[in-house]
Amino acid sequence: MPQPCLPARDPNEAHRASTPFELLFDLISVIAIAAVTHGLAHAIAAGHGLAVLPNFLFLFVAVWWAWMNFTWFASAFDNDGFAYRLLVMVVMTGELIFAGGAGYIFETLDFSYGVWGWALMRLGMAALWLSAAQNPDYRTTCLRYAAGIVIAQILWIALWYFVAPGSGTFLALGCLIWLVEFAVPMVAEAKRPTPFHRHHIIERYGLLTIIAMGEIMLAISHGFGRMFEDHAALAPALTALAALVLTFAVFWIYFSAEEHLKSRDFPTVFLWGYGHVVIFAAIAALGAGITAEIDLAGRAHAPAAIEAPAHGAPAAEGHAAPEGHEAPAPEGHAAPAPETHAAPVESHGAEHAPASAAWFLGGPLAVLFLGLWAVRDRLYPLGLRGPALPVMALVALAAAALGLPSWAFAAIAALALIWRVPLPGRAPAPMSH
Repeated sequence: MPQPCLPARDPNEAHRASTPFELLFDLISVIAIAAVTHGLAHAIAAGHGLAVLPNFLFLFVAVWWAWMNFTWFASAFDNDGFAYRLLVMVVMTGELIFAGGAGYIFETLDFSYGVWGWALMRLGMAALWLSAAQNPDYRTTCLRYAAGIVIAQILWIALWYFVAPGSGTFLALGCLIWLVEFAVPMVAEAKRPTPFHRHHIIERYGLLTIIAMGEIMLAISHGFGRMFEDHAALAPALTALAALVLTFAVFWIYFSAEEHLKSRDFPTVFLWGYGHVVIFAAIAALGAGITAEIDLAGRAHAPAAIEAPAHGAPAAEGHAAPEGHEAPAPEGHAAPAPETHAAPVESHGAEHAPASAAWFLGGPLAVLFLGLWAVRDRLYPLGLRGPALPVMALVALAAAALGLPSWAFAAIAALALIWRVPLPGRAPAPMSH
């Protein structure tokens, strides 16, 4: 009997680890996450982060879904062969096209060429599943995956072609198509679960967690970099230090002694695999909030020399308006009152930006804690440490409502770490098999 093009992997294979090819795929995900996070950070600093939050969630779910589809397939059928590499390169090309337009899509929700990048990526995944369908034991499962992907892709193209981007109808129908996407694995795996490798999947999810934290680390480095400018600013550096404490605490809590994904039973795998989108999105949103907080700290302590002169102040030397060259008001239009100055579009809501940034620190931190509790902590007999993350999630929300600065959220994360993580010498909670 001929061997399948992509034979099933042994789910109990020893020392299974991520391949360089998988890490190359992750690199593309880094680009897409960075583009989406940057757009949210800019909006938060301008005081209208909440208005673009639906756009952020819509795009982030797309980035995560592309990564997740490939990751679970590779865990079950990756043979690193010629056909496999070519088809994954097709998927990567499509994702790069989509990632290249992520910033534009974030602003407009107009897929434009991104829809064809998404189509190329999804059709590459369908071809991978059709290749894996040569495994007799998993034929039905793989064919269901391939069919579901094609159906969902047709729906995305129809949405882009027939519905105005950014409209309420667009978002509502887009959410329905996401439900179709999310249903595909549930329908396909109902026949026979794919032979994913549990420890390999845990490692892959841990790597994406670190990738999402990379946006926070980049913002922190920029905050420290403000000390090296001509007008050194200490406030952004102190905000960056608080963010670093917060990030270290979040990292320690996620990578604690208790293992993720305790078992291979379908309800646990489903909740853990899908539930992580909440964790990943919360970390990315936290990175956007920290970026905005550092930016606002820099603005608040900017030297007066670089601020715009007040009305009536003399123009800078060498730039005075030539005498007698004042522009007259158009005929039939009264000249505006001299004290009236319309604020630039970007500054609308800027006076509320610090309070908004507090919500984008406390909100994502609370969601992150609750997500970790739902996918991992609630499954372990942690005793007094069990309610640590839900309780500290409520504290984070209270701090956001009070508009507290970044150091308050760093302290909350540190306290959550102290409460949740086992003390030195204490054995971790046992894992059921």
